[in-house]
Amino acid sequence: MQKTAHYRLGVDVGGTHTDLVLLDVNTGSFSVEKVASTPGNPALGVLNGVRKFVEKGLMPGSIAFFAHGTTITTNALLEMRGAKVGLFITKGFRAVQEAQAQARDGNLFDYFYEKPVPIAPQSLTCEIPERTDHQGTVLVPLDRDAVRAAARKLRDAGVESIAVAYLFSFMNPAHEEETRRIISEEAPTLSVSISSEVLPRIREWARISTTLLNAYLEPVLVRYIDHLSKGLDEAGVSTQQRFLMQSNGGVMPFTAAIEGGRTVHTLLSGPAAGAQASAYLAKVDAGRGIVTLDMGGTSADIAFIEGGVPLEVTEGVIARRQIDVPALDMTTISAGGGSIASIDGGGFLTVGPQSAGAAPGPACYGRGGERPTVTDADVLCGYINPDYFLGGSQKLDVAAARKALETHVAAPLNMSALEAAAGIRRIVDMRMADEVRVFAAKRGVDLTLFTLLPFGGAGAVHAAAVAEELGVNRILVPMRPGAFSALGLLCTDVIHDYIRSELRPFAEVSPDHAEAIFAELETRAHHELAAEGMKLADASFSRELDLRYAGQGYELRTPLEGLFADRLDGTAMIAARARFDERHAQIHGHAASDRPVEIVSYRVRLRVTVPKYQPIEDSRPASPRPVAAARKGERLVCFDGRAPESATLYERDRLDIGSVVQGPCIIEQFDATTVVNPGWRATVDTFRNLVLERGA
Repeated sequence: MQKTAHYRLGVDVGGTHTDLVLLDVNTGSFSVEKVASTPGNPALGVLNGVRKFVEKGLMPGSIAFFAHGTTITTNALLEMRGAKVGLFITKGFRAVQEAQAQARDGNLFDYFYEKPVPIAPQSLTCEIPERTDHQGTVLVPLDRDAVRAAARKLRDAGVESIAVAYLFSFMNPAHEEETRRIISEEAPTLSVSISSEVLPRIREWARISTTLLNAYLEPVLVRYIDHLSKGLDEAGVSTQQRFLMQSNGGVMPFTAAIEGGRTVHTLLSGPAAGAQASAYLAKVDAGRGIVTLDMGGTSADIAFIEGGVPLEVTEGVIARRQIDVPALDMTTISAGGGSIASIDGGGFLTVGPQSAGAAPGPACYGRGGERPTVTDADVLCGYINPDYFLGGSQKLDVAAARKALETHVAAPLNMSALEAAAGIRRIVDMRMADEVRVFAAKRGVDLTLFTLLPFGGAGAVHAAAVAEELGVNRILVPMRPGAFSALGLLCTDVIHDYIRSELRPFAEVSPDHAEAIFAELETRAHHELAAEGMKLADASFSRELDLRYAGQGYELRTPLEGLFADRLDGTAMIAARARFDERHAQIHGHAASDRPVEIVSYRVRLRVTVPKYQPIEDSRPASPRPVAAARKGERLVCFDGRAPESATLYERDRLDIGSVVQGPCIIEQFDATTVVNPGWRATVDTFRNLVLERGA
């Protein structure tokens, strides 16, 4: 390994393994490490991976860029182990958190339905006398003595973090900003999240919920980043270019993640990296839509890429909690390699949602796990080579997998262990296919025109079965599927999103007024950019308006790109209205160009371009090695519950560009396994992706 080169390091922490991709910017080549995740403190797994590179000769000081995708906040929310939170709210509105929204999740006919437990209980909710109207005019001044008394009360109650959400603060943040200043005087150790920073937009419950989540998770993220930063310093990784992946597909500096209410932007940090990598790297399928299948140790994440761009949303729900920040449009199900199979109360076989995780892991890992998992089923069916897991660095215990399956599934159902394993695979494959099918139907996607792009440790093992269920005839397996999300961290830019709501009839908003609001948001972006040590010369801004027809309960993001030069003018505003009508017709099938329109919110996206990994395209060698040179032997494999049949084994790194192999076969590599079902063939393209096609 060159000691004088500069490197960029991408790290993705999964439920079972932590993946690291080290890019040599001098040569464009990269190397991969996979280490066991450390759920108790994920930073330890990251540092273990860095240590492995150092042991191979890397000088840690030569790492010039560090980007990290993490599930630390997601897991804290799912497991409800965030901070103890208090809430400051306008007097007379303390019941908003209890009432939440009218919508309810789950079964509409569930008589025992209960809303999620409030993050800040009523005992820690403080009503503060103050009031601002919908135009930002102060009606009741802030009662500073009440703020001081409430701050002392919550401090003495052991609260770690306070959320402040006053009525119409997005129109005038002065009361929230003053409240934060007073809290810092009375209780300087407490974290404070104010809604006018976290989510300055209309819809009271969405704003309060998002602010509460930020307050709940910020101390968790701060502790984690502090621990990780100190560990990187001690390991000799001196670069201050340290970034976290955001839900919107961009990265932000460590400092930005813990300031200005941005913790909530990390809730889909890990999954977003894979979707971003799919959009950036899947150049071979330019012009085709892509559906991603990121199957790791605990879950499977699904996203759609159209026109080379991941679909995006601005409103979402995670763990039944409303969170309205920009995020890639993804869905997640509990279908990972570590998902545990069991018999439910009705005597039926189920898979998940519980996962064996990294500790103890699947039974075949030999770390004390006794419950059967999807990985155990894959091993017993012959899909995974027990002697070549992680390139042979970890041996899998087939006997332990068989025992777990026999004890907990096969014996209770009076079947063989192999039948039980095939049943587990069938269930998890069907669940993933069903989720993709529903996701596609909601977005009007014709899956037969899409390519399935699987990654994660288990994605390519299950991709062909999922594709057959969906009627998808093309699969693209990237060069390093097991570390694809980590590679995605080296394929994105620094992105910050800003929003401000101001509800007004479109016809009453002058171009100068709209320009002033956009300029205000961009000025804030300039200040944050300077504080983060980023160069303004590298930054670009894009603008959007959230528009709706008068009387509608929802709005559409309408980009202004290409409609103006330096400043908004009357022509640009007319064109924006026309673009909204076009988008409404495209998305909803109709438009009402004669109806008045309202501006709901103004949005600005800041993008700072950073150097990225560039995939290297090559041509077929003049004298390619014969496919037989990659052949490793044969193994009996149980495809889709059928009787075991012989499948040829190949080493992926020995397959040259242009190589073609026919299924049934198994293609093995250090970080993942690709299953080519009967009736499929695989070709190595010029980017060294594996292109699987059915019936070819």
